[in-house]
Amino acid sequence: MGRHIKEQIIEKELSYTKLIVKIFRIGDDIHITLQGGEKPHIGCVVLAVPRPSMEGNGTRSSTASVLNVTGHKDEILCRWLAEQMAARENAVTVCCGGFHMDHITKEQIREVKEAVEEIIKTP
Repeated sequence: MGRHIKEQIIEKELSYTKLIVKIFRIGDDIHITLQGGEKPHIGCVVLAVPRPSMEGNGTRSSTASVLNVTGHKDEILCRWLAEQMAARENAVTVCCGGFHMDHITKEQIREVKEAVEEIIKTP
């Protein structure tokens, strides 16, 4: 996502539902919302701040702070998106949202994670 893009909506059809990720620029910063499954919701909020990598190789990384709603597991998805986007775009990034499916299987969870990883690779 280049700095000239103001809004991007990515919809991924999964084998059993849809995942929607919306990316907005707020000045130089980025706001991401993630939703999907039977009951989209806000399960967490992640704030990621870009920084030089601690490996000392000149690359960027990020540091994240997380607020979770009790009992929700959305941090895995939102944290990945926020940290990766902050490092890639060198921008303060917030990601919030949630994905919920009753009786979700391990294979379905893996499918959601793979979709999120694919989304962050999209320029």
